Amino acid sequence: MSEVFMYADETGNLDYDVAGGGSKYFGIGTATYQGDHESAFWQGHRLRLAHARAGVEFPKGYHAKNDNHRTRIEVCDVIRNQAPRFDMTFLAKDNAYTNVRDKGQEYLYRIAWFLHFREIARQVTAPGDTLYVVVATLGTNKRKQIFQDAIKEVCNNHAPLRREVVVCHWDACTSWGLQVADYGAWAVQRKLERGDESFMWAVEPTLKSCFMPWGKAT
Repeated sequence: MSEVFMYADETGNLDYDVAGGGSKYFGIGTATYQGDHESAFWQGHRLRLAHARAGVEFPKGYHAKNDNHRTRIEVCDVIRNQAPRFDMTFLAKDNAYTNVRDKGQEYLYRIAWFLHFREIARQVTAPGDTLYVVVATLGTNKRKQIFQDAIKEVCNNHAPLRREVVVCHWDACTSWGLQVADYGAWAVQRKLERGDESFMWAVEPTLKSCFMPWGKAT
């Protein structure tokens, strides 16, 4: 029996008004480490210390959307060398069935987490393993409950999983793993939305899946 550590983040927004400026996709990205990975976290910590020494503070850690180009390159270089397993699930919002749209944004949020976790939990673990799912703190208590319900549904209704699943809700700034997941999801979304593959070099070598059950956005 093994311990597996899955760090999860979301990307894009839940607004179906894509024409009005919403993202084409809502996505879930995970970075998974097998077993102890203290060295990975220390490398992320050392990078922040190096930036502080150079006079650039990152009190809340790294966030791909907000970091400048040079910082992105440096963070991606560390991520590439660590080579965690990346998995992505992206839902093309324009392709959602009417009955799905009618259920609102919360349903979109839940189904994205459900579809992703249902597949990836099986792929990264074996029966008897302990899977730690660390997710960036969600915006509202309601969204947190939706996430918990989606995970619970997978664990209870599929086979069952026969894994111990431990769910943690942490601020992204407290965990290098969450920052890695953020960078991975951001890089893939950038490719899908803009055709920009500038940062895929850090993700693609260990990108094991990019599940798009609703197809590509038009």
